[in-house]
Amino acid sequence: MKGVEYRGLTRIEGPVVITERTGGVSFNEAVAVYDRTEGRRLGRVVDMSKDWTAIQIFGSSTGLSADDARVEFLGKPMELRVGPGLLGRVFNGLGEPIDGYGEIISSTCLDVNGLPINPYARTYPRDFIQTGISAIDGMNTLIRGQKLPIFSGNGLPHNRLAAQIVRQARILRSSESGSAEGQFVVVFCAMGVKYDVARFFLDDFEKSGVLSNVAVFLSLAGAPSLERLVAPRCALTAAEYLAYERNMHVLVVMTDMTNYCEALREVSSIRGEVPSRKGYPGYLYSDLASLYERAGKIQGSSGSITQLPILTMPNDDISHPIPDLSGYITEGQIVLDRELFQRGVYPPVAGLPSLSRLMKDGIGEGMTREDHKDVSSQLFAAYSKVKQVRNLSSIIGEEELSEADKQYLKFGEKFEQIYLTQDEYENRGIDRTLDLGWQVLAEIPRDELLRVKQEYIEKYFEPALAKKQGE
Repeated sequence: MKGVEYRGLTRIEGPVVITERTGGVSFNEAVAVYDRTEGRRLGRVVDMSKDWTAIQIFGSSTGLSADDARVEFLGKPMELRVGPGLLGRVFNGLGEPIDGYGEIISSTCLDVNGLPINPYARTYPRDFIQTGISAIDGMNTLIRGQKLPIFSGNGLPHNRLAAQIVRQARILRSSESGSAEGQFVVVFCAMGVKYDVARFFLDDFEKSGVLSNVAVFLSLAGAPSLERLVAPRCALTAAEYLAYERNMHVLVVMTDMTNYCEALREVSSIRGEVPSRKGYPGYLYSDLASLYERAGKIQGSSGSITQLPILTMPNDDISHPIPDLSGYITEGQIVLDRELFQRGVYPPVAGLPSLSRLMKDGIGEGMTREDHKDVSSQLFAAYSKVKQVRNLSSIIGEEELSEADKQYLKFGEKFEQIYLTQDEYENRGIDRTLDLGWQVLAEIPRDELLRVKQEYIEKYFEPALAKKQGE
């Protein structure tokens, strides 16, 4: 019977408490645990057997008495109150407002676990999202409805990059109508971040004037670690409401997914589950997929959800389970390079490990520019050659290189200093990005442009070369 309180706990194991099995309890059901000292503590059912039920408390179990505690099964999953007042608000990891403006005035509450999207109802992502960052727009394009993670490392400027994307991202035009329909908004979720990092994001959003179009969910490092498991689900629930009920284009930025996975490993250890790779639970893949797959476009709705998860790779190891599994689920990745960062390049986007698998479907005439695909392909090919020449140069010395190889070295320097490098408040349009691509390609011989159509060489490369020679 729902809503009835049960007195007493069988045992307490950290944030997980065990009570005798009661009839009608369901997995992920919301639970309220009461005691004399702390009052009401919220939790959820995480495991069941014939005789007992395990409840995960979102908070500390300190002071909880097994004899005096009371447990109330609420008969519903954890829910988030949603409404038109979501934007411009700041919530904690459980979806509770923490900005001092009170509760959302709405009677609509949604299950934070979401519902799986019927694959048949999905529509293919095709629309270009301009971030104003050449390394992304030109070579690793973000598409509306895509999930494109940023693989970073400790000390790298992923927070600055995320803030810049939130400030600058916009949709130029829609493939369905030719114009950008629907309001473009951002849902920002931070998990396990320090207070100064959270303050940086809030101050940046406020100063740039975008806070009114952003819903912020913050689970700080000082909050219970288990709150990090709920924070992204609350954020994605808010995004689904804005996208599919309010017909908005929603960009969901989630940082840091590594902190989320660490919390998942902690819960798995407490529950006594057999660990898999590096101690993470065997269901890490499916758990991450339950978050990432909540992005996309659905038939019958003009809204969409685009995801930009950020994760810090432990020891910069891209084969670590977290980036490895994320790469399988998502449609590409943007990898930040420590060597570029140490040489003063911002944003330090690695040229070769980064890719966007849906890029080809959101660029070209009518979306970006006719030469976009050719420029991107030629930049990748030329930069790959630069890596080979640099390795050769470290062995035989630069003076022993051929003239063509020396030109590639010069191209590599120009590519990193002119094309990749930009100020964090510089918002480059796609035309500017592509023009810079031609400018740096003018450093290599014309007969090396094997990935560019002749008509684009005449229209874009030759004017860039003439400008270079006239300087």
